[in-house]
Amino acid sequence: MELSAKLQKILDSISELSVVELSELVKGIEEKFDVKAVAVSPAAAAPTAGAGAAPAPAEEKSEFDVIITSAGANKIAVIKAVREFKPELGLKEAKDMVDACPADLGTMKKEAANDAKAKLEAAGAQVELK
Repeated sequence: MELSAKLQKILDSISELSVVELSELVKGIEEKFDVKAVAVSPAAAAPTAGAGAAPAPAEEKSEFDVIITSAGANKIAVIKAVREFKPELGLKEAKDMVDACPADLGTMKKEAANDAKAKLEAAGAQVELK
């Protein structure tokens, strides 16, 4: 598909964003234009012949437990990231949580859990979503 120069410039700018920045951009677009970004799987976009009696797909999990399995070498950055997602924790409580790995950061919606995982891993922690 051929794009205008203006659209190509926008696409080039978007391709330079990090995953976290891209997530924030999508949220901003959703809020500004009151829309919801929904990924369409190739199977849903182009149904095959005779697929009328296909079983319903399993529901996708919408909430995840964010578990910090290891704080890594840069504990200070991890503590700051924990406090970003758990602002009610004081510095000592956040440090105790990070020191007691594996630590449960709590249950979050899918987008928030992915955001937390990305920020914690950027800080040097190892994180699992369950």
